[in-house]
Amino acid sequence: MLLTCTLLAAFGGLVFASPVAQPAPAMTPPPDPAAIAKRATTCTFSGSNGASSASKSQASCSTIILSSVAVPSGTTLDLSNLNDNTAIIFEGQTTWGYEEWAGPLLQIKGTGIKISGASGAYLNPDGARWWDGSGGSGGKTKPKFFYAHDLTDSAITNLHIQNTPLQAVSINGCDGLTITSMTIDNSAGDSAGGKNTDGFDIGSSSNVVITGANVYNQDDCVAVNSGTDITFTNGVCSGGHGLSIGSVGGRTDNTVDTVTFSNSEVKNSVNGIRIKAIEGDTGTIKSVTYKSITLASISKYGILIEQNYDGGDLDGGTPSSGIPITGLVVQNIAGSGAVASTGYNVVIACGSGACSSWTWSNVVVTGGKTYGSCSNVPSVASC
Repeated sequence: MLLTCTLLAAFGGLVFASPVAQPAPAMTPPPDPAAIAKRATTCTFSGSNGASSASKSQASCSTIILSSVAVPSGTTLDLSNLNDNTAIIFEGQTTWGYEEWAGPLLQIKGTGIKISGASGAYLNPDGARWWDGSGGSGGKTKPKFFYAHDLTDSAITNLHIQNTPLQAVSINGCDGLTITSMTIDNSAGDSAGGKNTDGFDIGSSSNVVITGANVYNQDDCVAVNSGTDITFTNGVCSGGHGLSIGSVGGRTDNTVDTVTFSNSEVKNSVNGIRIKAIEGDTGTIKSVTYKSITLASISKYGILIEQNYDGGDLDGGTPSSGIPITGLVVQNIAGSGAVASTGYNVVIACGSGACSSWTWSNVVVTGGKTYGSCSNVPSVASC
């Protein structure tokens, strides 16, 4: 006590400045435990109410398991409001009721989405109920199957799709989509009226990689209508119209740039390799590569490159120059004896000055006829 009083007396004549009050640091509110638990939830949906329940609850689940869901007729299994990095797993058989409408039967959008099929799972819309030999140009109104639209940095793995009424997978507005080991099996449509059952239709997308796909159908295995940096590799295409660019033209987006088809097989098909530019339209087909492609049992065209497409092959009259095909690479094509005797090995119908800077090497496509009306063929190519 004496020491305290002495010190106070010693300093009694001094005036101390009051310290300036410092604002307290802002406090970050703790995360809401309920919200964390809600997003960490694995949600399982099944049966006839599974589709509607999944659509309503999708934003609350970090993992969605669709177990033997039976989607009602005229209904989209709609997962287009997902949180980032959601996982979707299909188990058992997913089915759809019958109704004549445009579809889609399945729609998934989002960022960082991981879609997969469990062992033995398959998606079965039972397309034979719609097949009538008319496809999308008549007869019954047929729904498109899967809209993989607006997917960013996402992946689809091990999906098995069986018997789609019409087009199987539409890829549009995607950036950074990887599809691995997908099977699209519409082979039953060969004898039951399947038509326009495209495997993959790609538009206005970039950085799309499809690896190890098996496609059995009655139209294009792959059709890239617009987009950049698209790759299809290690695939098998059977029963359809082959590996296609286009048709290009007549759309809002008519640019195809940097597309690679490689290490793939096209068999039992109408065409092997096909590039379709619509006569009289404008656009760009640039830096397309077909490399290490094997052809077998091709009925009509081994290789078809046309700038006079008008809804049917080579039916638009004189090839036009509004959609130039530049930087094309056709290399290591193995098709010895692949084309039927009534078909054509190679057809090139280019507009004046519209096909340039091509690379054409080790292309062997035989068995069919030589086409007598090729036009404006780059000097490196043979027709």
